[in-house]
Amino acid sequence: MTDRLTRRPRLGLSTPIQIAVLTLLAGAAHAQSTPAGDAPAPAAQADTSGAAAPAADSRDNKALPQVVVTATKRATSLQKTPVAVTAISSSTLDDAHVKSLLDVFNLVPSMQGTGQGDHGIVSITLRGIGNDSAKTEYADPEVALFVDGVFAPRPEGAATMLFDLDGVEVLRGPQGTLWGRNSTVGTINMKTAKPVLKDNSGYVEAGVGSYNRLGAKGAINIPLGDTLAMRVAFMHEQHDGYVDYQKPAQLSLAQQQAAYNAANTAGNLPAFQPINYNLFVTGGPKYNAQDQTAARLSFLWQPVKQFRWDLSVEQFADRGTPSMSLMQTPRAGEKLWSALIDTAPTLKRDSTSIRSRMEYDLGGMALAYVAGYTHFKGSGTFDQDFGVIAPTSFTTGGPHQEDNTVWTRYRSQSHEVTLQSTQKQAVDWVLGLYYAAEDNGIRFDIPIMNGTQQGTVNWQGSFIQPKETVDSKAAFGQATWNLGESFHLTGGLRYTHDDRKNVGGRGWFWAGNPAAPQIPLNPTIDPSDPANGYSAGNINDAHYKGSKTTWLARAAYDIDKRSMAYASVSTGYKSGGTGDGGLPYGPETLTNYELGYKTSLLDGRMTFNVSAYHMKFKDFQFSAPVIVNGNRQFAYSNAEGAKVSGLEVETAWMITNDDKLQLSASYTKTKLGQLVAASNDYQLPACTEPNLTGACLNVTGNELPHAPKFALQLLYEHVFPLSNGDQVAPRISYHYQTANWLSVFNLGDGDRQKAYSTADISVRYTSRKNWYVDAFVRNVSDEKIKTSAGSSGSFANPIWTAQYAPPRTFGLNAGYNF
Repeated sequence: MTDRLTRRPRLGLSTPIQIAVLTLLAGAAHAQSTPAGDAPAPAAQADTSGAAAPAADSRDNKALPQVVVTATKRATSLQKTPVAVTAISSSTLDDAHVKSLLDVFNLVPSMQGTGQGDHGIVSITLRGIGNDSAKTEYADPEVALFVDGVFAPRPEGAATMLFDLDGVEVLRGPQGTLWGRNSTVGTINMKTAKPVLKDNSGYVEAGVGSYNRLGAKGAINIPLGDTLAMRVAFMHEQHDGYVDYQKPAQLSLAQQQAAYNAANTAGNLPAFQPINYNLFVTGGPKYNAQDQTAARLSFLWQPVKQFRWDLSVEQFADRGTPSMSLMQTPRAGEKLWSALIDTAPTLKRDSTSIRSRMEYDLGGMALAYVAGYTHFKGSGTFDQDFGVIAPTSFTTGGPHQEDNTVWTRYRSQSHEVTLQSTQKQAVDWVLGLYYAAEDNGIRFDIPIMNGTQQGTVNWQGSFIQPKETVDSKAAFGQATWNLGESFHLTGGLRYTHDDRKNVGGRGWFWAGNPAAPQIPLNPTIDPSDPANGYSAGNINDAHYKGSKTTWLARAAYDIDKRSMAYASVSTGYKSGGTGDGGLPYGPETLTNYELGYKTSLLDGRMTFNVSAYHMKFKDFQFSAPVIVNGNRQFAYSNAEGAKVSGLEVETAWMITNDDKLQLSASYTKTKLGQLVAASNDYQLPACTEPNLTGACLNVTGNELPHAPKFALQLLYEHVFPLSNGDQVAPRISYHYQTANWLSVFNLGDGDRQKAYSTADISVRYTSRKNWYVDAFVRNVSDEKIKTSAGSSGSFANPIWTAQYAPPRTFGLNAGYNF
């Protein structure tokens, strides 16, 4: 989607990063030594991948490049696809310096997202619907994530790196008929770059930036004969944490003794000891740091024209740190980007993914088999008290709380077989069978001590889920009746059966045994041993079965060769399940009504797409950490429903050969149905609802979080051709959105992100000798953008905290294409 002088190739991946780098360097040397006349012309790829297919660079060609997507499981023009879909090309991803899904959200209308600190995951909201609590082995996201058509079931999949992609497709609205599980309000499909037969090319890039940022990426395509090709790609990104460590204000021994004596009137506290201020963290890795590496090794085997097999192995390693929640009103004399920390941050995540796609052209029909396997494991430590309230003695004042993932792991596999028509017929059809399975496990510890780590136990719990399984089967079909050249009717059905089990899950809680050692829970402590002071508070063994048929009905009309309109009604479904204590919750369903219009204008120099929708939810799922009978657990409930209406606009305009403007905008209106909600993340009033105790709030009629009424994104790029054949291309990206709530509680300014605007700027110098330099600044005005919130203290006098989008950053990249 660019008329740049050269287009950077994209690649695959390998496990050992050093081997990948060496392979790239060797490939670059080999490419330089190969005479141009001996290099075969690259073969066209059968997989169109959803990215733009760039037109040849020509000063006479002012039209926008043709964009091909696979939203309907077949390659179609974006402008002729009757689905609300955003196609982001590889060049756009590079221009926007996209490294993760958090960088994609501003490129898609009605899309929001945030990182979640204690589990280190990314939650996604689309058209006002998301699940901020989809960070455990229980919860399912509302937006399905796919890589090359392979489903990534757990939210950790959204935290991986985006590298060497042909493009990203974001489908808005229910996509359950063709895309399956948990695509309740949309689907994101990331298309990796595939090997190309008889082609030897690649690229390398390195960069530096603020917060000691270091980055590198590269890829190479290697032919291994006439029918086999390999692609190797890698990426590494690191930067220091954004959050500085505060030094604790050290109280005198007399002050500490006075606080201790005031709390020890009953004489039941252990003997006084001074606060060990060395327990506070003042050095080492900071929160909000990145240290991620990924590599991919891809193969293409095409022994005959009719058969193609794409196979890839991908490795991802994360050694960064979690994102910290900061005090919205900083402590006197301290900066916003700082915190009083007594739990050092750690994050260790490793995943291995294998993806395969085989397709065979049967002549008028195509048979495809897509399979995937992922193994993930991880651990982490997180300061859950956020340093909001400082201790007054070793066992009084602010609590010390850690959220520690001692271990977590999951294995997932999926298989899909499709048979579809390939030549335009009176009826275009696709049939499919799908199977997916997961095996999840976790130990998650929450030690809470009074005052400091030295203090007495406030509460402690260890959540050990050794085996949480999901087994999902589906059959689906969709057909489009082409009633003449212009009118098309589509109908689709999908039947899904889900089977979920929790085997041996236990919540071990502090039993208050005075003989047990009062020390913070840690990985060396076995909570199942009564001598350590814990008892089984929750028995989580449970079994859930459910099934649902979802459907699609759509009419599309080609007004002329450049314009089309469509209307659709579709349904979505998210499985029910069980939570802590084996408590069941029901499935979530929705019906989506949508109208859309797409057109190309000005001889193909402009596109304009608009969609309007209304979604009606039934039994909308809400989940949150709560306190039940003095113990903490993760609870689920089903709201009566929710309603969301909206309008989305996307347009691109090639103003001149050298000027391009893109705009996306959205209007969203949300309303939650009947629900009384509770959450440990917020200080709430005492329950006044019948048959309920503790703290809760009736949120019926509230707006949904992460759903600004209006959002706008503008991107403008101008290319300055130089007399020597080089190019300079400055670019600006501007984002504006109105205020939005950060939770269903709608609790005021602390629970709200005010309206804001922000901009990113960059400039790229591209040489005709195949090298380039790119300088950029992100969040130019250094806006303080809250992405989630919580409160401590009391409901009457809350102390508000929030997660924030990154501050202003800048960097410089340099690369070479070969």
